[in-house]
Amino acid sequence: MSDKVIPLNVIPDQGGHTVTIEGREYLVMNDAMYTFYQRSMGEFSEFFLALRDEKKIIGCRCSVCGIVRVPPFVTRCPDCNFAPTETVEMGDTGKMLATPPITYFANSLFQQQVPFGRGRIFLEGADTAMSINFYTTLGILVPGLVKKGTAMKVVFRDERIGAITDIFCVPAVELTSEQLAKKGLLASELDWETSVEPDLPAADPQDKEHFGSVLQQLKALAVEMNSCERARKDIAEWHRTVAVKATGGEFTIRIADGNFSIEPVKTEKSDFVMVSPDPKVVLDGLAYQGSLTQAIMTRDLWISKNVEFNTIFKLERMARSLARSKKV
Repeated sequence: MSDKVIPLNVIPDQGGHTVTIEGREYLVMNDAMYTFYQRSMGEFSEFFLALRDEKKIIGCRCSVCGIVRVPPFVTRCPDCNFAPTETVEMGDTGKMLATPPITYFANSLFQQQVPFGRGRIFLEGADTAMSINFYTTLGILVPGLVKKGTAMKVVFRDERIGAITDIFCVPAVELTSEQLAKKGLLASELDWETSVEPDLPAADPQDKEHFGSVLQQLKALAVEMNSCERARKDIAEWHRTVAVKATGGEFTIRIADGNFSIEPVKTEKSDFVMVSPDPKVVLDGLAYQGSLTQAIMTRDLWISKNVEFNTIFKLERMARSLARSKKV
């Protein structure tokens, strides 16, 4: 079945639910107002067709002053008495115009893309900067990884529909010389699986004692989460095995369709890896006394796959649900 404009998983069920605010219950009903329509990309069509069909980025160059604009948002130059422009193919490497923001929480339509950065890149040969999303192949995307002036490479998605999201960019330092030189580099040609784990300091007896104490608290917390129906719903139909490494030891977080467990052994096979010098970072995040996302942003917690941020999001929802259930 082909993808829908509005994914099925964001369409709410009929009916509603209640929320408790300051001791009073309120009914919240699901509703929707959708308008479907078709629109022409007009003068931008050539740009988007080139992305989709030719894996090319095009701009427009003024026939008088020679300024190159990307995307080609004018057909006549406003600086040269509306002289005509001509289409030119652009390079696919460039530099960030300014230090860009990173989105960690987005609405349902963009939830599968987080975390992602969005900045403006000066492509080689261009005089204007193009807005584009960016990612990293080195684990989770964190502030400071991409800055003003960072060299970037444009990558094309394997499945393209003729939209600006058909392309994104990654830091050039993460690629081989062959990948940097290749035109029309595809996302499937990048190594998204092999990321370098940060080193942990050598553990002393005190570290191991601290790890053991935190592990016992995590196991007790898992029992609480499994007894909270609200928290179990947050991980319904979700399956993940997470290897957690910290100074003093390792353990496994297992999510299995509403069931949550902490296992005091390392797993041989995991969906992704978490690394933190202090295991209490994970405990505080799951106990709603800290934030896993904030820990990622401050680099106190590292995860091996950017795409697994949805799992982090679900874990934080579980922590919030358990905390709220204790207030009722």
